Amino acid sequence: MSDRVQNETSADRLLNALGNVYLRLPESAYARHTPQPVEQPQLIYFNRALAQELKLNLDLSNDEQLAHIFAGTHLPQHAQPIALAYAGHQFGYFNPHMGDGRALLLGTVEDQNGHLRDLQFKGSGPTPYSRRGDGLAALGPVLRETIVSEAMQALGIATTRTLAAIATHQPVYREKKLPGAVLTRVARSHIRIGTFEYCAARGDQALLRAYLDLAIERHDPDLIGMANPALAFLKRVIARQASLIAQWMQIGFIHGVMNTDNMTVSGETIDYGPCAFIDHFSHDKCFSSIDEMGRYAYGNQPKIGLWNLTRLAQALLSEIDPDQDKAIELARAALEEFQPLYTHEWLKAMRAKLGLYTREETDQALIKDCLDQFEAHKLDFTLTFRDLSEAAQSQKISAAYLPMQDWFDQWQARLTRQPQSRDEASALMRSVNPRFIPRTHRIEEAIEAAITTDDYSLFHTLMRVLAKPYEEQPLMAAYAEPPRDDERVLVTFCGT
Repeated sequence: MSDRVQNETSADRLLNALGNVYLRLPESAYARHTPQPVEQPQLIYFNRALAQELKLNLDLSNDEQLAHIFAGTHLPQHAQPIALAYAGHQFGYFNPHMGDGRALLLGTVEDQNGHLRDLQFKGSGPTPYSRRGDGLAALGPVLRETIVSEAMQALGIATTRTLAAIATHQPVYREKKLPGAVLTRVARSHIRIGTFEYCAARGDQALLRAYLDLAIERHDPDLIGMANPALAFLKRVIARQASLIAQWMQIGFIHGVMNTDNMTVSGETIDYGPCAFIDHFSHDKCFSSIDEMGRYAYGNQPKIGLWNLTRLAQALLSEIDPDQDKAIELARAALEEFQPLYTHEWLKAMRAKLGLYTREETDQALIKDCLDQFEAHKLDFTLTFRDLSEAAQSQKISAAYLPMQDWFDQWQARLTRQPQSRDEASALMRSVNPRFIPRTHRIEEAIEAAITTDDYSLFHTLMRVLAKPYEEQPLMAAYAEPPRDDERVLVTFCGT
């Protein structure tokens, strides 16, 4: 049996339940395409726990076979990969003709919980939507998405996942020649706000309705048969995005490129291009090199979330009600729910970060003052909250935080006004305040070693550490430390 036939047989065995629900859509939703062949793929990472969750056949343990399958070289014989079309507002400006320019949706599988999950290649070559691009991915961005997406999962943040990362040993040309790679992303779906903008911009009512039906079937099946499913769906997406952005804010995460084509209706974090986690806290912190005006800075994320959801509402107006004035009124009322929902989720998360089980009217002011103190004294967002987890028990403030003494005393007094013990408050705080986050300087260190010396040991060490973010891991304590001044990364790059 030839190697090619053997690998194709292995692909069929691994992905024996692969389907593609997107093929039910009108053909204007996608373009059929196949991945660019890779001659010598190398398996960097394969997520066996996720593969088991997806009910993939794990008797396939040969790294070479896995590398060929997840580089897209040997696909299951029944696979029908497609590139999805969509539009999007990019930094506030509308682009009606976008799509998967360097990605291919391999298909859908049903996971252990009976939910469909998308499998998508990133960096598998040009597609009809590549807009003169090469459709490839460099190794650095693939490693970054692998690290951060799986770290987000361990942190409890809704996210797309990484199933596999493959080095292609083929050059990718950006500002300079870089090694190439292919990532396999797993998502609850790849239906975006920009997906509905694409339908609306084309005036394609049949496609809009088909996508709405598919999205409801995938994410909100209980809405099927309701009198106004489009409005109910909009409200669900608003609630999911409010919750997601509150999660980002409480963990110190900056997405960096909150364009509408990077916002999913499933409420999962997607596209880890120029993302970063805050070190020294600042409401105005922005890392992305392409975000020159700070549109997507840390403190702006809730506002941008609402702006993006408004674009979704506009795209759905014709489905919400045939009377446009009434549709606008209903959509506006739905959008007005975002801020109260976001504030509720944010307060719930921030109370937990401070060990607060009960609610008081002054909590929001206490939390705001806490963050203002962090910013004024240039404190590390992650480690300061983690240290406060210990201070909840000891009732003592360390020397590093003496400038916060007045706030500390107010917080201590607040803890005494709830029935839970200090041990309970500390335990709650430790469960939501991580010791380890994917710090940008550590990510860059791992990427640099992989690119320059083909050394993936730092990458694999970082993956192991970040899989247990809330544990102390004393032997890995250095990975919890913020960067020294000479290690600090001030600007991040999309890498596409």
